[in-house]
Amino acid sequence: MNYRMSAYLLGQILLIVAGFLFVPFILTFSFGETGTQLAFGVTIAAMTAAGLPFVIKKPKDTTIHARGGFLTVALAWIILSLFGAMPFAISGHASFIDGLFEIVSGFTTTGATIFVEIEALPYSLLFWRSFSHWIGGMGVLVFVIAVLPKTNAAIVHLAKAEIPGPQFGKLVSKLRFTARILYGIYIALTLIEVVALLACGMPVFDSFITAFSTAGTGGFSSLNASIGGYNSLAVEIVTMIFMLLFSINMNVFYLIMIGRVKQAFRNEELWWLFGIVFVAIALVTASLMMNRVYSSFGETLRYSSYQVIAFVSTTGFGTANFDNWPVLAQSTLFVCMFIGGMAGSTAGGLKISRVMILSKASGRAIKKSISPRTVVSVKINRKNVEENVVKNVVVYFALIMIIYFISVILVSIEQSAMDFSTAVTAVATCLNNVGPGLSKVAGGFAEIGVFAKIVFIFDMLIGRLEIYPILLLFYYKAWKPV
Repeated sequence: MNYRMSAYLLGQILLIVAGFLFVPFILTFSFGETGTQLAFGVTIAAMTAAGLPFVIKKPKDTTIHARGGFLTVALAWIILSLFGAMPFAISGHASFIDGLFEIVSGFTTTGATIFVEIEALPYSLLFWRSFSHWIGGMGVLVFVIAVLPKTNAAIVHLAKAEIPGPQFGKLVSKLRFTARILYGIYIALTLIEVVALLACGMPVFDSFITAFSTAGTGGFSSLNASIGGYNSLAVEIVTMIFMLLFSINMNVFYLIMIGRVKQAFRNEELWWLFGIVFVAIALVTASLMMNRVYSSFGETLRYSSYQVIAFVSTTGFGTANFDNWPVLAQSTLFVCMFIGGMAGSTAGGLKISRVMILSKASGRAIKKSISPRTVVSVKINRKNVEENVVKNVVVYFALIMIIYFISVILVSIEQSAMDFSTAVTAVATCLNNVGPGLSKVAGGFAEIGVFAKIVFIFDMLIGRLEIYPILLLFYYKAWKPV
């Protein structure tokens, strides 16, 4: 590991996020929030003081190897979370652990919250928690790559560690330009959603909060009742459309931009996304209709469609109390949170590309068990998937299941705060970066004990960074200098 280069990058990241923090800091003056002015001021000063010494001189050796890239990414997310929790703790609105849980939930775009009375929070804190979704959605290191004047070819390891999905690919020859294209699309879609929400009559502040949360597929809202609190079909339609859009691989939008529309819509993963959403909506709607949860088909379709898209996109916005829905409807949503959106999107979950590879590899295994000499390839978009990619997907799935079951057992230690439904869905929602769960975490994580919150913090980080960067932190050989 190149310690000097990793420290240089970490210093840059701290200064960039300190710059981002000036936005909520300015809001404290705009809204006259004297209680949070000191909190944001101290946090900005601390991040600047911590980051500045490492960026004064650029190291001569700028090489970053794979393990160094993974470790740098993991350290960056942990350090940012520790600093990002300070405004909540210093302002007195949360303990440090609760503040850490909230900001990790923000950066990882999970959207699980410890706050019960969200509407009582200062505007600056409301902005910061949702803005953290936007920062974490595309990844802060991808932003660093985009703004760097020059990037070493080895910086690709940072992008591989932070951009979700089983395979990493550049849109253009230079990674820096790829990062800029991705952020350009990201910013454009966010601003379009802001304008659309304003057209629906949503207040300006709420429009930005909601757009940040949708773009990062996070789910933090400025209302206790989430999107349901606006009681607006127009707002629901707009957020549904954009939740779905942000669940799509950014490469698809790039292909459309350069006129390769047919190629964009030939993407097999895109059609799997539409198919999963359609089937899930049909199942949830049928379940709600059979149990007569709502009075009309239109009302049933409205709520079922919204919650399915909210769960598949892993945004987690809510318009209905799905904790009281029938088991079939809840089970469908539970499966949706594990599947997630497309690779290369801001959505969490396993990613549809991995589900495709797992299902096709399973089909191949069945065929080979019947006819061992049969040669069957796993194909995505009519192209053979390399065997090492298939193996990596299988290993990733096995690891995520192992972590899931271990986490369920660990959080179950706190029996006073956990029942089976709570433990199972709380771990799933944190590990897949979704947000809402069932039973005691249907309305938030305020009742959960400190130990379980720490487990959930690790789960959220593991889910967002897709296991390996976080696990490498505990592997001593990864820390050896190169």
